[in-house]
Amino acid sequence: MTHTRRNTIRRRLAYTACIALCGFGIATTASSAAIPLEASLKQLLLERAYDRSVETQVKHKPWAWADMTTVGKISHPRLKQSAIILSAGSYEAMRAGPTLMGGSAKIGEAGTSVIAAHRDTHFAFLKDVRVGDTIRASGEDGKARAYRVTHMEVVEADEFTIPEDLPENALALSTCYPFGSVRGGTKRYVVHAIADKG
Repeated sequence: MTHTRRNTIRRRLAYTACIALCGFGIATTASSAAIPLEASLKQLLLERAYDRSVETQVKHKPWAWADMTTVGKISHPRLKQSAIILSAGSYEAMRAGPTLMGGSAKIGEAGTSVIAAHRDTHFAFLKDVRVGDTIRASGEDGKARAYRVTHMEVVEADEFTIPEDLPENALALSTCYPFGSVRGGTKRYVVHAIADKG
């Protein structure tokens, strides 16, 4: 094989490898972008279902095959973030929005409403929440309530406990920790807020 032919083969192999790597990079980027895009699109459908549920006082599924219904809405005015809260912590529900964890208080009722969401979509903003911030939450009745952030903590998932017998409603917003990690983990970042009487 001549020197020129060898160089031509090497150039073709390098070109093919470059195309393959670029294709892999594009596919990876598209896949990463698809998750937040899917979450945003589902929130539009959830918003419509929540508004209908509040208006009719009958629970509406956001789409026919959904395994959850809407139970509330949460927003952070300073950070301009909002999301519809779902009734189940299933895989499908967690991809669509924050979920009210089973066994916790309904929003607006006495006790703590524990709401969980992914750290890379709906609760990514929790890393920027500050003590004293206002969080607004509405329950199934659609009535907006103000809460004041009291503190944040990092806990092991199996050690997370909530205060019992609270006479008023409180929020515990939970997401995986640390932020920015692509690996699953056992730690949870929890933002605590209490009903604002002011």
